[in-house]
Amino acid sequence: MDDGNKLSVSALTELIRQNLEGTFSSVTVEGEVSNCRPSSTGHLYFTLKDSRAAISGVMFKNRFRCLTFEPADGMLLRVKGSISVYAQRGTYQIICEEIEQAGTGDILAMLEKRKRMLAQEGLFEGDRKKPIPRFPAAVGIVSSPTGAAVRDILNILERRAAGIRVVILPAPVQGSDAAPIIARRIEQANQWRLVDVLIVGRGGGSLEDLLPFSDESVVRAIAASAIPVVSAVGHEIDWALSDYVADLRAPTPSAAAELVSESRYETRETVRALERQIREAMKARLDRARLLIKPFNPEDLEYRFRAILQPRLVRFDDAKEALLEALLSRVTELRRRLDLARTCLEAASPVSVLERGFSVVIHGNSGMVVRNTNEVKPGDPLIIRPLLGVINARAESVLVNEGEKGV
Repeated sequence: MDDGNKLSVSALTELIRQNLEGTFSSVTVEGEVSNCRPSSTGHLYFTLKDSRAAISGVMFKNRFRCLTFEPADGMLLRVKGSISVYAQRGTYQIICEEIEQAGTGDILAMLEKRKRMLAQEGLFEGDRKKPIPRFPAAVGIVSSPTGAAVRDILNILERRAAGIRVVILPAPVQGSDAAPIIARRIEQANQWRLVDVLIVGRGGGSLEDLLPFSDESVVRAIAASAIPVVSAVGHEIDWALSDYVADLRAPTPSAAAELVSESRYETRETVRALERQIREAMKARLDRARLLIKPFNPEDLEYRFRAILQPRLVRFDDAKEALLEALLSRVTELRRRLDLARTCLEAASPVSVLERGFSVVIHGNSGMVVRNTNEVKPGDPLIIRPLLGVINARAESVLVNEGEKGV
């Protein structure tokens, strides 16, 4: 090997930088945005790609704050800037001075079309979603067994719910082979009822990295799952169609682990706090009851009872005497009225009149009682009824008193 023309890494990188930056000092590039991440310092970092290549891009905060829209994964953008070499990493990127929207990216358009289709079938409806068990005995994880997401989930489950059984169903989380394997793992978990709840997800990544979780087969497998499914794809700002169909969406895998494992320690402390509250409430009630019954001792209980009962007994006796007096007075009055009625009735009775010597004279022909001498002629038969018996007679003459002639 000839060492006469050897270059250091720095020297080679500097040559590349001079050639690239000198040749491409002003370029306009159009492509689809991926892995778009505003940084905490205010700069915007992203990847601009097409079907065959990709290039990193950055827009510094003094330019980024002037944008009238917020770039997002899947957008089709047209950027203007210069090529720059980042020597420390041996990469090149485009430093953007201007960014404008050029349309909707192919991936984002495809996802929106698939989202509308699946939504029309009702796969995203809220009434289809199942409740997540509060204390699952077993949790399944459909993800890469070597990924950071699985380690985070295991750490949180160990801390919050030690002893919970965890079943890892290994599956690739990116690439063309990932979606069918993820769907198959979900089906296997349901086929054998391996767990009480499933976490399906991965750590963060670009839009295309997350595509397996938006695959139609994965979405339909989640929709058909009898086991509740928690979708935990990427970071909080990431999204996939699995988020819409899952029974619960977690912003990160770590958050999913917290959602499916209510802390045993926190629950135990809550139960203990409730126990203390119940004991204090019962003690307060007992103390109040003791305070209320303290004046009532066996010695004066009878006295207190009689003090309450005696006035009522006196009122009862008074009422009884008043009632008897009223009844006696009423009976006496009714008897007096009965005697008076009997006397009046007896005085008006024909029998009483006959007993005093009077008789009833009846005309023999008409059978009518004779009340006036004008009703009788000499020779008319008469029937006389004294108190006892009947007398048949005949009128020999009729005498009329001088004072009765006009009657």
